[in-house]
Amino acid sequence: MQTEKIVNHIVDWLKDYATKAGVNGFVIGISGGIDSAVTSTLCAKTGLDLLCIEMPIHQAASHVTRAQEHIAQLKERFPNVKDTRVDLTPVFEEFKTEVSLEGKQATVDMALANTRARLRMTTLYYHAGLLGLLVAGTGNKVEDFGVGFYTKYGDGGVDLSPIADLLKTEVYKIGDYLKVPESIMKAAPSDGLFGDARSDEDQIGASYPELEWAMKMKDEGKTASDFEGRQREAFEIFTRYNNSNKHKMIAIPVCEIPNNLK
Repeated sequence: MQTEKIVNHIVDWLKDYATKAGVNGFVIGISGGIDSAVTSTLCAKTGLDLLCIEMPIHQAASHVTRAQEHIAQLKERFPNVKDTRVDLTPVFEEFKTEVSLEGKQATVDMALANTRARLRMTTLYYHAGLLGLLVAGTGNKVEDFGVGFYTKYGDGGVDLSPIADLLKTEVYKIGDYLKVPESIMKAAPSDGLFGDARSDEDQIGASYPELEWAMKMKDEGKTASDFEGRQREAFEIFTRYNNSNKHKMIAIPVCEIPNNLK
């Protein structure tokens, strides 16, 4: 992996896209995780305006600390970086008073978790519109095109995706090269949508290296019957998520009206 050349390629791509779009730079939500840390550093390296936004909603203390450490480091390294904090906890709590919370607890919890992501998307686009910025996405290849591990119209609602062609393990290599804080490099990946420290692996049931392997095997035409033990289990987990989240990873279906009906 030619890390330096990949970094330069992404930075040039970001700068070129923003220039052609006639915008001032980028806005990005900082979560305290590796993906937002890498993406924000790449955006900062363009020299264009970068607004980093913290958007806590009952956030785990460890996530907040890492996010603040990263933002502080970015501001020290890059003069084009600014930050703000929008506490969305009161908004989230008010939303809960206006909707039904009846139903299976797991279903309600998931709906509320997705609502957190969509409130954050709305906040990012508010600032983007106000300041003439593009919303930079933080999804990697496994999340965006493998298991669909993101919220539709939440963290999936972005203007451009700088790292979506990089596997999670590759994002870590980029993070090491970009000198992302060690606390973020060592932290277990987490979407932070449940207000606790549960990791992505806790939710999915497989690690990112396992998911990357399964994604590669599926691309090669393998099926679950080709594997045994933990490999088969990981492959089945990947396949289940890939199938159930197809609606996120393909274009919105359009009902085409036959010409003879028009």
